[in-house]
Amino acid sequence: MKQRIVEIFVGFFVLLALVSLLVLALRVSGLTDIDTSTGYKVIAEFDNIGSLKIGAPLTIAGVKVGEVDEIRLDPETYRAQVLIEVYSSSTKIQTDSSASILTAGILGAQYIGLTPGFAEDYLKNRQTIKTTHSALVLENLIGQLMFKLKGD
Repeated sequence: MKQRIVEIFVGFFVLLALVSLLVLALRVSGLTDIDTSTGYKVIAEFDNIGSLKIGAPLTIAGVKVGEVDEIRLDPETYRAQVLIEVYSSSTKIQTDSSASILTAGILGAQYIGLTPGFAEDYLKNRQTIKTTHSALVLENLIGQLMFKLKGD
C-alpha cells in the first residue's frame, strides 16, 4: 500500500513538472495569449525600421519597459507602423516623447529607445508617438561615404 501511494505522488509531481514546462515553453515562444500585464499599447510610425523584429525591447534610459507587439505597413503613407506594448500602466509616456530605433552594439539587434518629453499630458492606449527617428542603416551610410569620397 505504501509503495502505491509513493508511486501516485511521483506520478503527480512528474505530471505537474510537464505541465509547468509546457506553460513555460508557450510563454517564452510567444505562442500563447496568456497576458498578465496591465499595460497599454502605443503606435509609432517610422520611415525605415531596419531589422527591427517583433519582441524587440522598448527602453527608457536603458530600462526595458515594453516590447514591439506588431509591425505593419501603412498602405496610404508607406511608413512602417509599430505597435508597442508598454508593460505597466504606471509607466506613463508624455505626448511629446520621441522614439528612436537604436542598435545594441555595432552589429547587434535593434530596439526602440524612448526619450521622455516634458508635456503634462500622457499617451493613452493606441495613441501615436508623433516624433520618431528611423533606424540607421549601415549600407546607406557606406554608400554616402563612398559617394563623398568619389566626389573629392
